[in-house]
Amino acid sequence: MTGRQDAAASGRFGAGAAGSVRPTPPLDAELAAALAALGDLSGARLTAENLAVQRARDAASRPRPTADELRGDGRFSVEELRVPGTEEDRPDVTLVYARPADATGPLPVLYYLHGGGMIMGNAWSVLPRILRDWSGPLGLAVVSVEYRLAPETPYPGPLEDCHAGLLWTVDRADALGIDAGRVVIGGKSAGGGLAAALTLLNRDRGDGPAPVGQLLLCPMLDDRLDSPSAHQLAGVGLWDRPSTAVAWQAYLGDEYGASDLPPYAAPARATDLGGLPPTYIDVGSAETFRDENVDYAHGIWRAGGDAELHVWPGAFHGFDSVAPAAALSREARDARTRWLGRTLGRARPQ
Repeated sequence: MTGRQDAAASGRFGAGAAGSVRPTPPLDAELAAALAALGDLSGARLTAENLAVQRARDAASRPRPTADELRGDGRFSVEELRVPGTEEDRPDVTLVYARPADATGPLPVLYYLHGGGMIMGNAWSVLPRILRDWSGPLGLAVVSVEYRLAPETPYPGPLEDCHAGLLWTVDRADALGIDAGRVVIGGKSAGGGLAAALTLLNRDRGDGPAPVGQLLLCPMLDDRLDSPSAHQLAGVGLWDRPSTAVAWQAYLGDEYGASDLPPYAAPARATDLGGLPPTYIDVGSAETFRDENVDYAHGIWRAGGDAELHVWPGAFHGFDSVAPAAALSREARDARTRWLGRTLGRARPQ
């Protein structure tokens, strides 16, 4: 286990459910100042009643860059692709494909799923940071998926969109100039949960690539929301337990709360985490997903797998987006980049 607060990463420890909540971990000073500058967050958190309003706010705060803007004066090649769904009754899936314009040879590829609670977000707005931090420095191609959103399209629709795009991407690796043997599946928040679900689905169906890694950034994994951190950190930061419950209800629809929910719907339900690729997980010590993320890493280790876990001390959900210049945000970005570089380097053809 790695990171700056490894001692805190010990699974479901200490406080239990709602009846025994302990004080919250202290926030990092820089992150606390950035959060305070946002003012009263009570109206910014998600509820079933304000979903439409929150979607409009999200769209306004995360405008979609155009392909020309993403090309960065010719530094990147960017194109939007439409690919068929895996079954006749499923619509086409939109992918945004980007790579360094001057790169030659088959490139490794990050197959990326955006965040937004599976009810918001888009495939374009995540790309400026990915291109700047990873694609350019690492010589990495990126495929960002515009999966359908809940509640209009509940599970398994968004996951099947991601699966269809993955199969299409690796089937056309030669035409795209990518290396089908060096695919990393990644995502952040709800996108991280979808990435974990897609990796499990890909393992069990056996019809896709063998990814060399999965990059799970503060992933949303557990619909039950009964971990100590889920109760302990309700009301802290931009995204908490009540907000997450609204998102899970929208995504799971009639299956919300089912005791036999499959792991492809909520990866924390998985009883077998064997056979997964090397995994990177990072999460804040002061966010609702902390304990479910730590437990997922433990599950991979118990199954004999490879997981690198970082629990960033005093970090809330989405801290690196709210305070990108903070020391902890810079350290988190560096750790992710180093892991990607090592993982792709190990998979480099000899």
